Amino acid sequence: MRRAAFGRKLRAWYRLNARDLPWRRTRDPYHILVSELMLQQTPVSRVITKYAEFLHQFPTLEAVARSRPARVMEAWSGLGYYARARNLQLLARTIVRGREPARIPEHPEALRELPGIGAYTAGAVASFAYERRAPLVDTNVARVLTRVFAPHVNPRTHAGHKKTWAIALAVLPRTGATAYTHNQALMELGALVCTARARGCPTCPVRSVCDSYPR
Repeated sequence: MRRAAFGRKLRAWYRLNARDLPWRRTRDPYHILVSELMLQQTPVSRVITKYAEFLHQFPTLEAVARSRPARVMEAWSGLGYYARARNLQLLARTIVRGREPARIPEHPEALRELPGIGAYTAGAVASFAYERRAPLVDTNVARVLTRVFAPHVNPRTHAGHKKTWAIALAVLPRTGATAYTHNQALMELGALVCTARARGCPTCPVRSVCDSYPR
């Protein structure tokens, strides 16, 4: 089956080529949430340093919730898009006030109810922190999935966006643990090989099942 072959080839490639990124060494949902918010519209190279610095200053969700907003914003400096920092503190305060013990939810639907959490971030936290079987679609994932399975779909349109999420769900492995690797691999392929600037078809591990690969 084509979708199964796609997943096998993708995950095998990832196991050999994955970058050693600090947020891939943890299942702590708070740490993963911080990384996902930082990585929105910010290069990985810039996030790596700020991620460690921020977690050193705010090691827990409670620490963010109890801090003065100015301290959180200062720790976020250099990353831009400061609404992400404000949303993180609002989210932290919402959880700390409303849950005993304070715990980030593990299901995408519950995560979506928190301030500043969209569909992608909810899927990422559920998948990467809790190994839930949750699809996720960011810019890199959308590019890979549409090039492989639906080259004529524009994921920036409303209809294309829905189609891309449907593809993401359709190709998702059955178990959460495998879905964790699968989701990481999709993002990595889009970041390193199937990029916006260039299609690295000659070195792409899924070219044999890709509708965009010239035969």
